[in-house]
Amino acid sequence: MAVTMIKMGLLLQFWVYWYPHNGPEGVVMCKYPSDPTVVYGYLSFAFLVASSLTGFLSVFYPYKGKSVPSSAFLQSTLLVTFFNSTLGAIGLAAALLLWPTISGQQHHNNNMYQNLSSATGCPTAKTGVLGGGAFLSLNSSLLWLVCLMLTSNARYDFLDDLSGESKAKEATTSGYKAALEKGLDNIFDGVA
Repeated sequence: MAVTMIKMGLLLQFWVYWYPHNGPEGVVMCKYPSDPTVVYGYLSFAFLVASSLTGFLSVFYPYKGKSVPSSAFLQSTLLVTFFNSTLGAIGLAAALLLWPTISGQQHHNNNMYQNLSSATGCPTAKTGVLGGGAFLSLNSSLLWLVCLMLTSNARYDFLDDLSGESKAKEATTSGYKAALEKGLDNIFDGVA
């Protein structure tokens, strides 16, 4: 007898939470269990905004008290490419985080639906989309890391050009001077 009561209780609980109920005048009312997905979605979005602002500001922050103009960063094609792809990943991650979060909140707040068949059941948020947004948030953080490394390279190149002691220029100049001192007469020795 006790096993039957437990089975009936579990069946009733499933029916109350997930099965659509007919409300007044053909309106179907869905009762959802409490779920922290909405809170987690908004927290994920807040952390995405915080990490994006930190990454964006750290790209343009002066290093060792020496500021570099943003035009110096724009000279690096690779940095511009990764910077733009990072911003795109952030935008897509924000969209994929907010879409299921807002729709899940609307499902919990407005739980009455017109013309809802029992075959389709109560609508739920797409939690797989939320997972995709979380994955893109992780990707945007990793892309910020690549942008910071490329920023470091662009900053070093700019500051190195300002000091006038470029090792690449020295190597080219010393090789050119050695060729001039050696003379161009024996440059074609051994060539048939």
